[in-house]
Amino acid sequence: MIFRRRVAGPQAGWTFVESIIVIGIIIVLSGTVSFSAVRYLEQARSAATRAQVNAVSLALHAYYLDTGVYPTEPQGLAALWEKPTLAPVPGGWTGPYLERPVGTDSWGNELIYRRPGPAGLAFEVASYGADGRPGGEGRDADISSAGY
Repeated sequence: MIFRRRVAGPQAGWTFVESIIVIGIIIVLSGTVSFSAVRYLEQARSAATRAQVNAVSLALHAYYLDTGVYPTEPQGLAALWEKPTLAPVPGGWTGPYLERPVGTDSWGNELIYRRPGPAGLAFEVASYGADGRPGGEGRDADISSAGY
């Protein structure tokens, strides 16, 4: 058998220029992936907030089935977690109606509760989106149980 020895010298290993090129390629790929990830993160926030609004709406319906009324605006969504102490105190409250207190939406804004809701609906639960203001488009668009 013949064994060959590797020759060390200018032909062995990576050169400095090749290392810089590889680092540059990695940086470009990382930037592309990060840009795509931000877009999907915003879609995930919208989807999570939509699911939260739907869960709170279902809890409000369960509250109504037990008490015969929806919480008043002053009682708010906290009535789904703790029995209201503000008048009118509902009879038949068997909550809590959610697994945890109603928190903020995916952007850190409080959910809005209106009673009555728009267009003759009994209530509305809404998030004003990323900007926390009514209206808007894209990530700033409102998410509502009223469906608009």
